[in-house]
Amino acid sequence: MHIPDGLISPQTYLPAYAVAAPLWWWAGRRFGAQVGDAALPRLAVFTALAFLLSTLMLPLPGGTSGHALGVALLALCFGANTAFLAYTLVLLLQALVLGAGGITSLPVNSLAMGLVGAWTAVLLFRLLRGIHPAFAVIAAVWLSVMVSATLVALVLGVQPLIAQAPDGTPRYFPFGAAITLPAILIPHAVIAAAEAALTLLVWRHARRRQWLVAAQ
Repeated sequence: MHIPDGLISPQTYLPAYAVAAPLWWWAGRRFGAQVGDAALPRLAVFTALAFLLSTLMLPLPGGTSGHALGVALLALCFGANTAFLAYTLVLLLQALVLGAGGITSLPVNSLAMGLVGAWTAVLLFRLLRGIHPAFAVIAAVWLSVMVSATLVALVLGVQPLIAQAPDGTPRYFPFGAAITLPAILIPHAVIAAAEAALTLLVWRHARRRQWLVAAQ
């Protein structure tokens, strides 16, 4: 799901940086108050798990890749703001070390997967946990992945409309939303289901051990 460098225009990533930078600063300011020293080793382990999950990529048609995220697990265990910050670190390390994603595309990936993915998971879990906690976790994780995937597909799909050469040909990503949406959403619907099942197992273990920092 990572958008690599070279596929999105400056008209896209410069405003994304303008939006993401203050949100990174705000999440960093709140980090110390939300995650105590005792929880830091667990956060590091869960962030490493998210790094591993999102590194196992399945190439997809349409210029991107399919993979689990792990951001919903971070959000359900440590809160949405902490998950946003931790997942931004995951994306940055992947861009610098593995060449997955990129620096120009970092804010778009971070906002779509880290911010929106985390808050989708937390809000849906809070909405559904009264029905059944396990169902709430599964639904929250699945929808979190799908919302993030939809945003990535739309960002790619609008590139031919906003960045064109004088002759009308796309300067960056050449395919519209009619291609990117099914190409990204269909495989991620399956990936999200597998991630939801894994997240439920880890979340249950974390709850039994009283490792959850976020209010459940």
